Amino acid sequence: MEKFIAFMKTRKGLLLAGITLFGAVFFAFKVSSTNEELQPSQRQKLLATVGALLEAQHYSPKAIDDAFSKKLFTAYLKALDPEKTLFLQSDIAGFKKFETSLDDEINGAPIAFVPAVSEVYTKRLNEIILLYKEILKSPFDFNAKDSVLLENEKQEFATTAATRKDRWRKQLAYAVLERYADYLDQREKNKGKKDYVPKADSTLERMSREQVLKATNKRFDRIQKTFNEDQRFAAYINAITGLMDPHTDYFPPIEKRAFDEGMSGRFFGIGAQLGEDENGIKIASVQPGGAAWKSREIDANDVILKVAQGSAEPVDVAGYATEDAVKIIRGNKGTEVRLTIKKTNGTVKVVSLIREEIVLDETFARSAIVTEGADKIGYIYLPEFYADYERENGNRCSEDIAKEIVKFKAENVKGIVIDLRNNGGGSLYEVIQMVGLFINQGPVVQVRDREGKSTVLSDRQSGTLYDGPLAVMVNEFSASASEIFAAAIQDYKRGVIIGSTSTYGKGTVQRSIPFGNPIDQFSGRTDMGAVKLTFQMFYRVNGASTQLRGVESDIVLPDSYEYLKLREKDNESALPFHKIATAPYFLWSQSGVYESAIAAEKERIQKDANFNTLKNNLSWIASTSEGYAPLNLASYQALQVKIKKVVEENNALLKPAKNLTINPVAVDNDKFYNNPDKNKGERYKAWLNALKSDMPISETVKVMNKMIAAKSSFVYK
Repeated sequence: MEKFIAFMKTRKGLLLAGITLFGAVFFAFKVSSTNEELQPSQRQKLLATVGALLEAQHYSPKAIDDAFSKKLFTAYLKALDPEKTLFLQSDIAGFKKFETSLDDEINGAPIAFVPAVSEVYTKRLNEIILLYKEILKSPFDFNAKDSVLLENEKQEFATTAATRKDRWRKQLAYAVLERYADYLDQREKNKGKKDYVPKADSTLERMSREQVLKATNKRFDRIQKTFNEDQRFAAYINAITGLMDPHTDYFPPIEKRAFDEGMSGRFFGIGAQLGEDENGIKIASVQPGGAAWKSREIDANDVILKVAQGSAEPVDVAGYATEDAVKIIRGNKGTEVRLTIKKTNGTVKVVSLIREEIVLDETFARSAIVTEGADKIGYIYLPEFYADYERENGNRCSEDIAKEIVKFKAENVKGIVIDLRNNGGGSLYEVIQMVGLFINQGPVVQVRDREGKSTVLSDRQSGTLYDGPLAVMVNEFSASASEIFAAAIQDYKRGVIIGSTSTYGKGTVQRSIPFGNPIDQFSGRTDMGAVKLTFQMFYRVNGASTQLRGVESDIVLPDSYEYLKLREKDNESALPFHKIATAPYFLWSQSGVYESAIAAEKERIQKDANFNTLKNNLSWIASTSEGYAPLNLASYQALQVKIKKVVEENNALLKPAKNLTINPVAVDNDKFYNNPDKNKGERYKAWLNALKSDMPISETVKVMNKMIAAKSSFVYK
């Protein structure tokens, strides 16, 4: 097994893996273009290729016919106008002629729908910009009895421009009301304070409108600057892929690069953190040793005005969000980016930088030691199942987790907690290796292809790296690879799963299929992007899929997002739950050691009065985000008093009775307290401090202490 792993890390091994994954999958077309935007012929090819790919290779393809066309028609309009505040019903009626012809366009007919919609979209967008500015010129009457529907997507498109205007009036009024009520609150708190000069109601209302105008201007400026024809077409492609299932996506080239960067934890950039304020995109901090630092020309608080790729025309980034700017400042290895910056003294200059590799070590696994009671407990946070297969020495999460366990052993920890909350998944190969750290060989997960052929993927490594008490923390955003790991640990009874009632419920496997010409000989990225295609379903070793149902926690804790519809089962295009045969496996030899301790802790939490109060409060808070909200000041304030009281109670209940004692692993002390990058060191310390008051961690530690005690008192026969 070690030889196989070593081989797969070599360039030859990675090439073989690439051929196995992509070689026989599909024929990607080639294009040649020096223009920034795709030409109509290129869009035609991309559309046809994606359509054919989905029908030929998707795990459960839907026929691309008139019925599909009707669904696509609705899906694309929803993607462009989700709240139904842009288009009018007359626009939708005008588009109806395309409703059953979109399948023909996918199959090669000239593309007419997207250009027709785009023309109307641009027209309506310009109308709305004039409309909201007009509405926000005049004061709102918050004494009238009125309300706004918070979920606009539940209503139909407006029949008239007047109806649409009224929707905008109500939405803007609610945004202003939120700020106005806050100003009134601040005035009341400061009443009577020395040198405080209270402002009149009319002044506070005007200030609130100005704030909303500024925020809305920024929102629409961003749309106009960044949501160009190519991005609208990409949204159309994603409307097509999204009808197959929620996890089949099209990535344009820049988005594909961002996805790869997230998976590998590495990118090529300038070595600076960005932020934004009323002045635009700013340099928040400069990383020591990076390209920006070495230039001696860029400092914190510099404002980025424009970004150019080498000698190309610079792009004005006014109105860009930070994530938009980051995508065009990052790029390929060794390439030039030119930044037009405004210094704090007001001078403007152009700085040329060569992109260098940046390692995002803050996105990798990290650990800490919890000291509560007589024993040390090791805590590991894993944000995703990352894997950098482009580099032989690239980070793999399974190897990083193994390193953390070795550190724990040096400190004689008695139990380990792995935190997979908000971990959306990642590499299937890595999760298999990671499970193998805790079990002594055996199946980890089963995968099934579109033909119904099932394959068992196993840990073949003998022995374990760690065989003590284990807890896995999850929530409703723990998905995919996180669910594979949690399910395997649960099925083997290797440890206890603690968290929300269930994980996300994603039981599908994707692979990336590139289109177009390669941009280099290393990354595998192309000039036309890629489709992340669902081609398999995965199943637990007990035969059940995690699809829709997720992994149910052994011990359930109250959760802030439990009552919001955010899981896979809440997506109408999600694939159904399914079961296959069980893969032969043996329960963990020590599984019976912890059963009584886990059962006792489960009963304790279920009977906890504070937790039951918290659960009821969270349910009520979730219900306030549905339906109508008042636009009357007195009604709004009365509701906010109730909400504030409940939120304060929740905040108290979401904190442990006392802060945990948590410190870095001894060998990581310098990373936290003597980091050469002071900003990074401060972020590490802030992370450590946040753990100390994290209620789910506190409760998991209590469970872990009981498991440690149970193991200590267990007599082996």
